[in-house]
Amino acid sequence: MALRILSKTRPRLPSGLALSPSIRCQNLAASQTVVLACPPLSSPARALHLHPARTSYVHQRRRHSTQPPRNEVQAQGGAVQSFPDPDRPDLFYHLFTPPTSLSSTTPVFALSFLSTPLPSILSSTVLGWLPASGEGDSAGLNDFVENESFRDILHEAVQSALRDGADEVQKNSAIQTREGWMHIHDSRNLPALGRIGDPDDIIASVRVENGEIMAETYQPMPSYRLATSDGVLQLTEGLAARLTEILEARVREEQR
Repeated sequence: MALRILSKTRPRLPSGLALSPSIRCQNLAASQTVVLACPPLSSPARALHLHPARTSYVHQRRRHSTQPPRNEVQAQGGAVQSFPDPDRPDLFYHLFTPPTSLSSTTPVFALSFLSTPLPSILSSTVLGWLPASGEGDSAGLNDFVENESFRDILHEAVQSALRDGADEVQKNSAIQTREGWMHIHDSRNLPALGRIGDPDDIIASVRVENGEIMAETYQPMPSYRLATSDGVLQLTEGLAARLTEILEARVREEQR
């Protein structure tokens, strides 16, 4: 599915700010600078290559919000404004103004499942980042940069929820599987019954014996992506609740 960028569909921003169609970002993993650019709104979006042999995508339909920002706070190093995605009420955009650890000149949005303003742009609770710049720029949402630190929290949450039997959907899937390996799929793009999902939508795999999940066999899927053309990470209810618990605990630790 091709990535779509819709005109006149951007989040509510402070005066003078808008999502940027292009930005020069720092590839923290490879320690090299890459240019991330959006195509014209009239043409199909192109895949964005952020890392060698690795691609990240974002597909988020944005609608202008008439509601005021959910949170506004000015703190040293913290987000200055936070608001929910109108299509994903569990997903929040936190605005950081420059200078930041990511850019000395460009405002940046940090995406998170936490509604409260984040203490740091590099918080491990951040899924990834989107650039923001001057008023009048066209909206561009294919420059999402994934936060690798978030993956560790994600897998910790999923594995612990499976161990505790906290998700009914996964428990029922194990009963149906009975014996063998079971995939934990991202709910943004579930496969048809009896089919295996796309590699970038499989969060992990786990062994099932006698219809019971063996959580100690949990294996993260290296090809999984936090954001694809089908959207940002979506979990089943039990897994999502456990992830939120761990994220809230982690941000409290970071604030100490």
